[in-house]
Amino acid sequence: MGLKVGVVASDRQEWHVQQLMKELKVRGLEAYVFPATRFFSRISMGPRVSVRGYGIDDYDAVVVRKVPGGTAEQVFYRMDVLHRLEDLGVYVINPADAIERAVDKYYTSTLLEDAGIRTPRTVVTENFDEATNAFEDLGGDVVVKPLFGSRGMGSARISDPDTATRVFKILAQFHQVCYVQEYMPHRGRDIRAFVVGDEAVASMYRVAEGWKTNVSQGAVPVQLSLGRELEGLAVGAADALGCEIAGADIMETSGGPVLLEINSQPGWKGLQRTTELDIASEIVDFVIQSVT
Repeated sequence: MGLKVGVVASDRQEWHVQQLMKELKVRGLEAYVFPATRFFSRISMGPRVSVRGYGIDDYDAVVVRKVPGGTAEQVFYRMDVLHRLEDLGVYVINPADAIERAVDKYYTSTLLEDAGIRTPRTVVTENFDEATNAFEDLGGDVVVKPLFGSRGMGSARISDPDTATRVFKILAQFHQVCYVQEYMPHRGRDIRAFVVGDEAVASMYRVAEGWKTNVSQGAVPVQLSLGRELEGLAVGAADALGCEIAGADIMETSGGPVLLEINSQPGWKGLQRTTELDIASEIVDFVIQSVT
């Protein structure tokens, strides 16, 4: 086929990377893994973007598996390179704009609200007094999350006023943003839908004993077939952020489904255990269809 595809990842031995590389090579594609930390750029000389001396600005596609954290300058530069590759005609999935939207919980929440998608009531502030008031306004049972983060890391459920006061004081002292969200009872489970293009190709319940339902933190994946309403919700949420591949987290409530978060670099190892569908194959098929 002659296509050249890159996978942006920090660890070429990581399970998801291995699955993608296997599927790319099965189709006879020229495929490479490279970390975002090794991007090397040139202006008014070429190649414009390279990694370890090899130009990547002539690739047909780049699949972004992971852009690691770092200093603000490092993260901005890595995202700038993805934007640059897009400007040079490389198909980047997910697009840099979508990754930037999805990684920011506040930005994500605003886009979901603007799209008419029900999402939890949330208050975002840098002010201690306003955060304390939000704790009461949101029912005295909240989840405090880092503005940037995934897999439930750094999130805390708080239902005690004294604890809330201490947490908000610490966040204010360290000049952190308080992202305070109402706690929504989930009966021990929520839904992860895996979106590729305009379809939720696979989905599961994530069943947990505690309030966190991340598989990476011990939740058990259980097979689930989405109905039309929930699939439409997942695909619509991904589209609102511009994600072509996404993990949509949904909670079922007495008032209807609620969209919790969108992950623009979702894993599927747990989900793969619940379905015979080869998810990596679905992703690679979508990439090929998008560049041919």
